[in-house]
Amino acid sequence: MRILLADDHALFRDGVASLLQAWDHEVVGQAADAATAMELARARSPDLVLMDIAMPGGGLAATEVIAGECPSTAIVMLTASEDVDDLFAAIRAGARGYLLKNLESGQLRSMLDAVARGEAAITPAIAARIIGALAGRDGAPGATAGRGAVTRDPDRLTDRELEVLESVAAGLTNKEIAGALGVSENTVKFHLRNILDKLHAQSRAEAVARALREGLLPDA
Repeated sequence: MRILLADDHALFRDGVASLLQAWDHEVVGQAADAATAMELARARSPDLVLMDIAMPGGGLAATEVIAGECPSTAIVMLTASEDVDDLFAAIRAGARGYLLKNLESGQLRSMLDAVARGEAAITPAIAARIIGALAGRDGAPGATAGRGAVTRDPDRLTDRELEVLESVAAGLTNKEIAGALGVSENTVKFHLRNILDKLHAQSRAEAVARALREGLLPDA
């Protein structure tokens, strides 16, 4: 396969590139940030992008753009994040797999073979987390512990989205929210788009108002 690597750690990229080449894959480019990843994906039409989440510009934002503009390119997250919210956000953004950086090289090779067959790149451990989340365990998206009754509705806000919405209600800008949560502004924008969609709101103010009416946010 023709593979694009998107990760802001050069040493990690070089190590993965060496493995891929040893397995007869072609590395068509390397990107250290989201903007470069999108540019290279458009220019080189890789079969697969291995995408980190936590990199400048936001891997989730880049995934959404590439999935929309390059539908024939598979995107698989290769990340250190075990946050189930990140997992579901990546799937919603268009990722066809979610792999953790601590997996063995043999597992990575097997997952690449699965992608080549048109399958999802999901290890048994990640599959178990998905099943657990959908069953309402392990911090499932939509589980609002401490905020009232737990809901398993997949259209309800995730814990991360609630954090973003609380910050919006407090009057923080996207830049301030990104700094507080340790993510990029693009990731904040990605979460805000999901929040507006789920709450059927047209603006930040309307989203906050709806959330207050539905008891998703504490009263001021």
